[in-house]
Amino acid sequence: MTRARNQLIDLNATPYYHVINRCVRRSFLCGNDPYNNKNYDHRRQWLIKRIKFLSSVFSINIAAYAIMSNHYHLVLQVDKGAVDSWSMNEVIDRWYQLFNGHVLIDNYLVHGACSQGEMIQIKALIQCWRERLYDISWFMKCLNEHISRRANKEDQCTGKFWEGRFKSQALLDETALLSCMAYVDLNPIRAGAAQSLEQSDFTSIQERIKQFKSYQQHKNKPKPDYHPHVQPLTLLPFTATGDSKALPFSYADYFELVDWSGRHIDPKKNGYISDNEPKILDALVIDSDAWLQSVKEFRRQYGNFAGGEFRLRDCAEMHGRCWYKGVG
Repeated sequence: MTRARNQLIDLNATPYYHVINRCVRRSFLCGNDPYNNKNYDHRRQWLIKRIKFLSSVFSINIAAYAIMSNHYHLVLQVDKGAVDSWSMNEVIDRWYQLFNGHVLIDNYLVHGACSQGEMIQIKALIQCWRERLYDISWFMKCLNEHISRRANKEDQCTGKFWEGRFKSQALLDETALLSCMAYVDLNPIRAGAAQSLEQSDFTSIQERIKQFKSYQQHKNKPKPDYHPHVQPLTLLPFTATGDSKALPFSYADYFELVDWSGRHIDPKKNGYISDNEPKILDALVIDSDAWLQSVKEFRRQYGNFAGGEFRLRDCAEMHGRCWYKGVG
């Protein structure tokens, strides 16, 4: 039975979520369509550009993404604290980047002074917009509707582009977050669409690797107007310092872990496979076999909530449920 979105997204439990959406009838509407021999890879770039734009407007950060031929994956972090610190004008500026205004707000911006009754209505409107600007459902609405309309216009047709509403998984602990990100970044390799992380087009891991290589090339000779960054500015950064606004891992550890995982889950991949497990597995006390199974079967292993047994049980009890898939 379909469950209400407010029962699936609980920011008190976790700010991290894995979301998935698939094209209607699982058609190849974002890649190379074998039936009509048309290539729609440019639409994947539409998605990436739109995702990053929305992340700059919403208080929602991108931890990982993979844009496949007929579906996409995102790992999102909701930063509710940032929204609470925004002024009224900042909320208005952000909302107006996406939607038409409101006559009361327009009048407030032009004239400033309003009656007491009008100010009550204005504050109520702005509070509503503030709440929507950290709402994953509104984020996905702004993403999917935009892409759907643009693709239908290109195809000169009408009708559904997406199969249905997006699916989500709450990532309750660090292990769930790490394995889900690796699962997302390794999608092209598991699907046989790429042979290495660097060849995994339209993924966050490829973007992170490119940015790191660019940093290595330019760090000793920066231009006056260009200062290289180790990590992409449009993606949630890695850090081992405990910063709540960053991923709680070292990016070097993450690269090592995803590369090691990719070599083990793809038996056809050439090259030497090291017997040395990445040290991050030891740090998080993760069994290597269980890790590889999770990276290959993350979507099947868990339902709408993903995490360790005790976190799943606690979350189920908090939501009045007997259990969540993955406990056993």
